[in-house]
Amino acid sequence: MSREQHFVPASEQETKIRIPTWLYPSTLEVMDAAVPQDNSKSRSEFIERAIRFYAGYVSSRETIEFLPPVYQAALKATIQDTENRIARLLFKLAVELDMVMNVLAAGMEVDDETLKSLRGRCVKNVKQTGGRVSLDDAVEFQRGK
Repeated sequence: MSREQHFVPASEQETKIRIPTWLYPSTLEVMDAAVPQDNSKSRSEFIERAIRFYAGYVSSRETIEFLPPVYQAALKATIQDTENRIARLLFKLAVELDMVMNVLAAGMEVDDETLKSLRGRCVKNVKQTGGRVSLDDAVEFQRGK
């Protein structure tokens, strides 16, 4: 996001008013050094941008706009990498689960009603445990414990 997108110019119907401002000489030095980096045409434009930026930051309505572009890019890349990694792991898990189900289905004869009730119980169990299920718990259930 370029700096130009952060600066919202006043409407053409508005006229600027002159206000007295007192600044320390060291603050003026900082501002004068930053004006060219900000691509502002004047101190006045720089101050206008700085005020709008800081007011937006304080109000925190759209905090993502006030992150430096480098941080935004790094954050987006990190999220994308994490998403890709999770998607690959879920794919591998689905393949392994499909293999296990096919092996079990080949070796067992389960009627439709039993399968339907087992699915309901498994959904309930996964919801209750937050997805933390184990083979030990399944064996205990099957043994009636």
